[in-house]
Amino acid sequence: MSHRAFVALGSNLEDPQQQVLRALAELDGLPGTRVTAKSALYRTAPVGYDNQPDFINAAAEVSTTLEPLALLRALLALETAHGRERPFPNAPRVLDLDLLLYDDLELHDPELTLPHPRLHERGFVLFPLADIAPELHVPGKAKVRDLLLVLPDQGVERMAA
Repeated sequence: MSHRAFVALGSNLEDPQQQVLRALAELDGLPGTRVTAKSALYRTAPVGYDNQPDFINAAAEVSTTLEPLALLRALLALETAHGRERPFPNAPRVLDLDLLLYDDLELHDPELTLPHPRLHERGFVLFPLADIAPELHVPGKAKVRDLLLVLPDQGVERMAA
């Protein structure tokens, strides 16, 4: 059975734009997974730790036969393959992949919380998500387009194609 999931992508090290574009292509290579939609790229200011370069962000919708934890582990393996290190929270990173939503599942597991607990507060997630699924309802919150309406300005800039 195929499931609908959404993934946020971000990078601010080692040619961030190419890191995100390469990761978008690599999502298609995950077992039982294919990208069904992808957003434009966005330049965004860092959140949580300001002394670092801006990020390049995007979002992808995938169709997958992987279960949520298997998909999360596949995303973490892609991060590792790109050289992701975690020296401290919100540190600069070569690649960040977050599983945002998986069908309408609400999950609270030590490894994974769905929907992603801060997705409704983050412009760097909501703007790309609105490109591909503005009517998508975030369980427990609202539609993506409605969440954007109440989001304070976070300096998110759509990049030219």
